[in-house]
Amino acid sequence: MENNLNLNLKVWRQKNAKDKGGFEEYKLSEISTDMSFLEMFDVLNERLIVEGKDPVAFDHDCREGICGACSMFINGRPHGPKQAVTTCQLHMRSFKDGETIVVEPWRAEPFPVIKDLVVDRSAFDRIMSAGGFVSINTGNAQDANAIPISKENADEAFAAAACIGCGACVAACKNASAMLFVSAKVSQFALLPQGQPERSARVMEMVAQMDNEGFGACTNTGACSAECPKEISLTHIARMNRDYLMAELTSNK
Repeated sequence: MENNLNLNLKVWRQKNAKDKGGFEEYKLSEISTDMSFLEMFDVLNERLIVEGKDPVAFDHDCREGICGACSMFINGRPHGPKQAVTTCQLHMRSFKDGETIVVEPWRAEPFPVIKDLVVDRSAFDRIMSAGGFVSINTGNAQDANAIPISKENADEAFAAAACIGCGACVAACKNASAMLFVSAKVSQFALLPQGQPERSARVMEMVAQMDNEGFGACTNTGACSAECPKEISLTHIARMNRDYLMAELTSNK
C-alpha cells in the first residue's frame, strides 16, 4: 500500500558563484514514498513554475546511479542517509512524515556554485585530462586473455574504475580533498599492464593538477570512502601515495 508524506524542505538557493545565497523553505504534501528524491524535486519545481517562481536548479542525467551528476548534500550527508546510493537512487521511503529535509550543494572551493544545487565540477575533468588515460598506440584489438592479468588485479582495477566522479568524497571531507577520486583514477590504470608505460608520469601529473585546482590535503579520516556511493576503498589512496613517492625518487626532473 502506497504511503504519502508531508515534508518541510529547506533548500539552498543561490543565483551564481558571486551571490551570497541562502535557504528557502517549502512545504510539500502527499509525496509518495515510492518517489525518488529527484522526482520529489520535480514535483516541487512543477509547483514553483505554476506559481510563477524560479524552479530549483539541480543537476541530473541518467537517474540510474551511473553518471554521478545528482550531487546533493542532504541532511548533512552527500547523497543522503543511505549507504552506497546516489541521490537519484534515494527514495522518499527513507524519510518520515513531517520531517524537515535540508538540501545543499557540494561545499568546496574547487566546486563553485553555478546556480542553487548545481556546482561546476570541471576541476575533475582537468585532473583526468592531465593523465587519466593511456596514450600509447595499442594497435589492433588482441584476443581475449592474450595479456595475462591476475583476477585479483583485474577485480581491483574494475572496482577503482567504478568511480563515477560525483564529488561526494570531496563534499564529505573536512579538507575538501579529492584524493579518493584521483587515486581511483590512478589505480584503474596502475593495476593493468596497459597503464605501466605512463605510470610514473600519470600519478605526478594528476596529483599536480589536483593541487593546482585547490583541493585540500588528505588527513585519513575515511569520510570519503564512507560516503562514496560506489564504496571506493582507501587502499587506492595508499597505492597512489606509494606510486607518487616512487615516481619522485626515480624522476629525472
